[in-house]
Amino acid sequence: MSRGHGQGLIEARDLRAYYGATQVLFGLDVSVRAGGITALLGANGAGKTTTLRALCGMVRSEGEIRFDGQTIAGRAVEDIARLGIAHVPQGRGTFSRQTVEENLQIGAMSRRDRAGIAADIEQVYGYFPRLRERRRQQAGTLSGGEQQMLAVGRALMLRPRLMLLDEPSFGLAPRVVQELFAIFARLNKEHQVSLLLVEQNAALALELADHVSLIETGRTVMAGPAREIRDDAAIRRSYLGY
Repeated sequence: MSRGHGQGLIEARDLRAYYGATQVLFGLDVSVRAGGITALLGANGAGKTTTLRALCGMVRSEGEIRFDGQTIAGRAVEDIARLGIAHVPQGRGTFSRQTVEENLQIGAMSRRDRAGIAADIEQVYGYFPRLRERRRQQAGTLSGGEQQMLAVGRALMLRPRLMLLDEPSFGLAPRVVQELFAIFARLNKEHQVSLLLVEQNAALALELADHVSLIETGRTVMAGPAREIRDDAAIRRSYLGY
């Protein structure tokens, strides 16, 4: 099975990451092709969340990270976001005292095009009609599913080319998860937003993704087309537990 898959929109090679003196990633390789969806799968503690944080400059890392051909390793978090990389962290990460609409405006803070921002807020409401109904409500009073939708909506206000999604299904009802994943598929298809998805629900991730990287204790153990991993019972049992 291949280790790479053509020219990536984002490519990390030999990625090493640290929390203080503790090394968490040990030469990991991961990439997402332009217009593609890569799922990053592995057990808890494998380093999946750290990989997303390293890609957007939130943890100290070494190795090569290229986005659209340019090196972004060592850049500030804000600079990386401005290039069009939106990070949706686990645990939603919304501003709980602000309203839904204020949260969306905060997402567009680095932009100056007022008409474009207003149009994008409308587009987010198109994807998430429930957010429109709750636009004046404080974000902290929303259900878990609505908060996750808001976190995704806020990330979309950056007009990202790449979204880093950390456990988007965590703690949500299956019906809400299906709805959310249908929207990820639409964003990818209609707006060519590339996605790097960290997800405990491996079966769900394999349905959405076209490419998979399996990681174990901070290293890439296998990478290849999602359908190959989906169809290989031995790999699924060994690495994904189903």
